[in-house]
Amino acid sequence: MRVIAGKHRSRPLISPKNSDVRPTTDMIKESIFNIIQNDVIDCDFLDLFAGSGAIGIEAISRGANKVVFCDNSKESIKLIKQNLAMLKEEAEILFGDYEYALTRLKNRQFDIIFLDPPYEFKDIKAVLNKIAENNVLSDTGIVIFESLYDKNFDKNVEGFNIIKSKKYGITAIDIYERIV
Repeated sequence: MRVIAGKHRSRPLISPKNSDVRPTTDMIKESIFNIIQNDVIDCDFLDLFAGSGAIGIEAISRGANKVVFCDNSKESIKLIKQNLAMLKEEAEILFGDYEYALTRLKNRQFDIIFLDPPYEFKDIKAVLNKIAENNVLSDTGIVIFESLYDKNFDKNVEGFNIIKSKKYGITAIDIYERIV
């Protein structure tokens, strides 16, 4: 696992030691950042379900203004702290589930929110509704949702449009914008 581009390009990151955390592959990470590359510079970025922190760290490396990491695993929080320390970067880190984080971040506006929950997690509607309820997505912001590809998984959520969907093997990436 490594940083792909930006000021920390090619720097290795500490990988999780167990299979509970499933880091986004370099190919998918690169594809995501190719799609959002112009939006990352100076953005406020929320890495929800952060795992190793690799996506948020990629955002830092590519010029994000501020990154907030959140995960409900003590091991993941420790890993995020280690990876940030190794790169001599600082960021806000929240320990708790997505509901706790979004409530705590109420009315803070993020330009990009990245969601990479465990693959068995299917309640994207609850997460997007919590994002809207707590007003954490800027009017022009996007939500990126990484999930297991499942053609029967209804990802339509009232109040949000899917503006882009991509499939990479067993992984699906859906990008949402809020209907304002």
